[in-house]
Amino acid sequence: MKMKISDLINITGGTLDNEPQVQAIESATVFPSKVERGDLFFAARNEDIPAAVERGAYAVIYAGERPRDLDEEIAWIEVDSVKEAAFRLLRYVMLRKEAEVVLLRPHEESFLKMILTHKSNIAFLPREWTKAFEMILNSDQRLFVGSDRELLETITPEPIRLEEEAEGQMISDTLFRSTFKVHGYIYQQKEMAPFHLSHLLRVVDFCDREELPYSLDKIHYTRHFQPVFVDGKLESIPKGSSDRVVIFVDNLPDIVQAREYVRYQSSWARSIVLTPPKTKVENVERPYWFHTPEEAREILKNTHFNYAFVYSLDREMLKQMREERTLF
Repeated sequence: MKMKISDLINITGGTLDNEPQVQAIESATVFPSKVERGDLFFAARNEDIPAAVERGAYAVIYAGERPRDLDEEIAWIEVDSVKEAAFRLLRYVMLRKEAEVVLLRPHEESFLKMILTHKSNIAFLPREWTKAFEMILNSDQRLFVGSDRELLETITPEPIRLEEEAEGQMISDTLFRSTFKVHGYIYQQKEMAPFHLSHLLRVVDFCDREELPYSLDKIHYTRHFQPVFVDGKLESIPKGSSDRVVIFVDNLPDIVQAREYVRYQSSWARSIVLTPPKTKVENVERPYWFHTPEEAREILKNTHFNYAFVYSLDREMLKQMREERTLF
């Protein structure tokens, strides 16, 4: 990514505040430990500047006050926001290599990671902007995906979204098992909530269009919806061997859809919802509020339920309960 200092200033909107000897940079990074001689350094933290200069940075983009006792022969470029300047350069680089950025829903991202058999033609963007910047800038990939809306819309104002409609159909289902048909093949009794099928089908359509290799044989619950069947003491037991299940979810729509499913398929069942205080869940007038995992465990131990939806905690909560019993 060799670039003239003058072009760099135009792209980032910075101001050159000295008269350096260097006229161009070889590459760029936001991590001082990765700086090599001839690089541009984006100073996300000004305290990292001395280390970057010592490693051979030819130019530094910074905001605020810079150290005045460092090499005046390198280019010092002042900007209002280092992050914004970095992404201006990133957008320029992406245009040059005709890269695409795809914004996924969290469920779509989970299914895509699950079914891909090779990931050599695609890159999953991390949520930290510094790591995302580094990945795109230094990668040969042209297809980047992620589910952090704010980050991806910073990278490009209009990231690509997956098509709403995709080929496939549900054959039979329970709340925790789905049999569905895709491209003429029937996948039986997969560990997937039926209302997640639309997410999976959009991902399959995306893989087909982008010619990404995938397999649906190992479909299982995503991290967003984790059911654990339990006995009367809340000990984990094999699936389907109990009429009590704790479902750990990290999003409210899944709770709403699952409760609707239970209402129509198992009208006899009692479902409860546990959330942090003041969390509003559609069609739930009186959720059980908890401040700590310990409070959530007490609610589960002392409340009758067939389905318990626990929002914002994970299944490790039950493991911690078993450890507490062991201590005593």
